[in-house]
Amino acid sequence: MTSPPTGSPANQSPSDEPPFAGKRFLIVEDEYLIALDIQQVLESAGAVATCVGSAADALKKLEAEPAYDLVVLDVMLNRKASTDVANALTARGMPFVFLTGMPGNSAQMKGFPTAPVVEKPYQEAQLISALKLALSATSL
Repeated sequence: MTSPPTGSPANQSPSDEPPFAGKRFLIVEDEYLIALDIQQVLESAGAVATCVGSAADALKKLEAEPAYDLVVLDVMLNRKASTDVANALTARGMPFVFLTGMPGNSAQMKGFPTAPVVEKPYQEAQLISALKLALSATSL
């Protein structure tokens, strides 16, 4: 009898599970290539990720599918602050992470002091760390 190959479900310990297995993420980013990159990072980490490119689309998506575990929210969408989306997420108690090319102390983010901020350009590890932080804050 042969043993299962390494990496098969029978040999995986709970720590081998991807960090975002079973989690649903909404990516709100108006730069298509950045949105796709984030989606790839999240899916590689076990998540299901959906992308939208505007505040209006994000609000519609949240109404239609309110069961996201976390939202990655660009601070500026099509040259407008995404505070309407951030306010809606806060009202729902839904965690989010700001993604920005602006300095960390921008006025748009000051009203949301608990939201982690990832500055562009970002490293994958920075993004993953901020997402884990936001998720862990909601489970306290």
